[in-house]
Amino acid sequence: MDNSNQQLVERDYFLCQLSDLEDLQSIELEIDERKLFAIRQGNQLYAYWNSCPHMGIPLNWMPGKFLDLDGALLQCSAHGALFQINSGECIGGPCVGDHLTPIALKQNGDQYFISADQPLPARLINLREAALRDLD
Repeated sequence: MDNSNQQLVERDYFLCQLSDLEDLQSIELEIDERKLFAIRQGNQLYAYWNSCPHMGIPLNWMPGKFLDLDGALLQCSAHGALFQINSGECIGGPCVGDHLTPIALKQNGDQYFISADQPLPARLINLREAALRDLD
């Protein structure tokens, strides 16, 4: 596969301070029209591109809502796929064995940054916008 046209994160982006988030609280950010989220689990922060590997749609059903009812796993709002917080591995649903795409972070004390020079994912397809364009 030729990655020569792969777009990269152009610079480090401030994400948050770990102390800004309570345990299992998430934060969302957008970089170059690509959505991502990070979630605190204990004293660790895990970040992923907000795209389910099953259909390439955002996981959350509303802003900041990524967890299942038990608050133990990340859950896709569309088909109920369940993902481990610490690895992004799908352990239930239509994409078992697949993984969320992790994001490399840099830590400076309590501050976390999205690292530069990592691949940007493809832009998500907005099915509603595409359907409306087709009607024009």
